[in-house]
Amino acid sequence: MAIFGYIIMKKMVFDLVDEVWDAGDELVVKDKGAEEHIPLSDIMNISYSMFTNPQRVTLMLRRPSQFGQEISFVPPARVYPFWRSPIVDELIQRVDATRRR
Repeated sequence: MAIFGYIIMKKMVFDLVDEVWDAGDELVVKDKGAEEHIPLSDIMNISYSMFTNPQRVTLMLRRPSQFGQEISFVPPARVYPFWRSPIVDELIQRVDATRRR
């Protein structure tokens, strides 16, 4: 049973970065003391899973960062957890707008 619990935790929690901050035309990602600035133009796809606990946002990058090709984080907590996150929706729109330039 402990092995099963470890596998679930590894898949759902252990890969989450510590912090992701919006800095306008880039995201600042921090994990275990390391920091990297990811331009919005380097984000290929954003997936948002609101029916998992914790909720997760996964960024797929065009080229690997020091944190890998995919970066997962927990979005800010919300009062109504089953509604789409306006922060994530706005980020998706901004990445799309950057891609169209």
